[in-house]
Amino acid sequence: MRIRPLPLAGALRLGRPSPIWFKPALSVVFSVAPPNLILLALGRLDLAMYTMAGSLCALYAHNRPYAARARTLAWVVLGMTGGLALSLVAASLTANAAVLVTVGALLAATQKAVCDATRVGPPGNVVLTFISSASLFVPQTLGQVPGHLALALAAGAWAWLIGMAPGLVRPHGPERRATAQALTAAAAHAATGDARTRGAAAAAVQAAWQTLLTTGVRSDRTRRGLERLLVRAEVALAAPADSDPERLRTWARALRGNGPVPRVDDLPGEADELLGVQAEGNTRPGHHLAALAPIALRTFLGCALAGYASLALGVGRPYWALVTAASLYQANLTLTWSRAVQRVVGNLVGVLVFVAVVPLAHLHQAALVLLCLAFNFGAEALIGRNYWLGTICVTPMALLITEFARFQDSAELITERTADTLVGALVGFVAAVAVTNRRSGDRLEQALTTAEQARERTARLLAEPHAGPAALEAARRALTAALVDLRATAEAAAGEWWQRALPQDRVVLAEQAGHRTLAATVRRQGLLLDRDDSTRAEDVRP
Repeated sequence: MRIRPLPLAGALRLGRPSPIWFKPALSVVFSVAPPNLILLALGRLDLAMYTMAGSLCALYAHNRPYAARARTLAWVVLGMTGGLALSLVAASLTANAAVLVTVGALLAATQKAVCDATRVGPPGNVVLTFISSASLFVPQTLGQVPGHLALALAAGAWAWLIGMAPGLVRPHGPERRATAQALTAAAAHAATGDARTRGAAAAAVQAAWQTLLTTGVRSDRTRRGLERLLVRAEVALAAPADSDPERLRTWARALRGNGPVPRVDDLPGEADELLGVQAEGNTRPGHHLAALAPIALRTFLGCALAGYASLALGVGRPYWALVTAASLYQANLTLTWSRAVQRVVGNLVGVLVFVAVVPLAHLHQAALVLLCLAFNFGAEALIGRNYWLGTICVTPMALLITEFARFQDSAELITERTADTLVGALVGFVAAVAVTNRRSGDRLEQALTTAEQARERTARLLAEPHAGPAALEAARRALTAALVDLRATAEAAAGEWWQRALPQDRVVLAEQAGHRTLAATVRRQGLLLDRDDSTRAEDVRP
């Protein structure tokens, strides 16, 4: 058993922005603005918290195909409204702050587990927890609850329309984008051939398959064209030395915009009926849910203790400490530590931004609404580069939202926000340390065994002189999925603190052997292309 160091370097380093950073940024502005401006005109800005619950749903599902996005956004709206309903009912039944904090912690843990299990995000559970936790401390009567929920549902329906609107212009945009990212990552691996690019390429290809599978319609010509391109990305992943990086990049560039999907001929052994089947079965619900148990327990314990500590200090808004704790919990302790550093730095800088803008906000409620819209846009525009950068905008926005009902003492807001940030981060991280995740080593052993067995099955098929194309295709996809899962599980386990030594050498050997077997399978299937082959464009419009 050993204790792993928790690094500081890199936690605040800025990354590249998301290719679609403007989509959630614009969506949330278009979703929040009409309800807030209507309430402003009616003189009822005090109701904006309920419409914000629905409006913020526009942040979700921007990476999903529109058929899947419609379902996901509907569930997010229902989940948001359900959490709001429980919070408002609890607030109407009791004024006991400790009870309300406990309810908030239970909701936060449930939201974290559900969002992680269903892979909803970004932004994941934090927005849901912010709304439900804040609503717990809004004075409420049971008779008011239905009307407030109706406001949230109406705003949620508007957010659904905003989220679906781009599909009218580019109906296959998410699938094209995911396929282009897979081709670009595969090209990077084909150019270098090192382990770092291999892991990124494998994850991108697997993510692209998952995106295509959620469309649900394989008869669509665009979908089938994208599938063929993903097969080429898989080939480059398995045999980088035999692939042409520039061709892959050319295909990726051609997928931008609404141009025709590059057409590639069917390859020998490309068993169409099996395309994506193994990717679809890659998620192992039992394994995944077991991995979530420690994180859900960390979330409940950390949020509850952070809220109680805030109450003990006499802070009037303990939900800020609760939400801070809820925002910390990631796949392992090392990532949780990094998020804690990012949250504290971003919040403290954000408080200074609030100090700078609050005189302007207090000039008129219209200025308050416009500033909140600007911070909504800024948060989504910046958070993809690093979490702390986005929270510089989130913090003043959250502080300004508290003033929708009435202007408040700025000094009190600043003091309480700073105190709750520090309390929530400290107590939340201590809870993460206290709730160990020693089963991560067991899950790594399981992933290793699965990968080794998948490689052995594929190797046995390769040894057969007359192995069928369908069997080889299924074995190749199973091995690819197992290697992706092994890499993700190894990275998650490596970030835990208290645990036994991990079998890193065995992981490296399993990955090397697996990728050699993949390369041999690709050659056996005859999937390699002559570098001089030409590419045609099929007139497949999205």
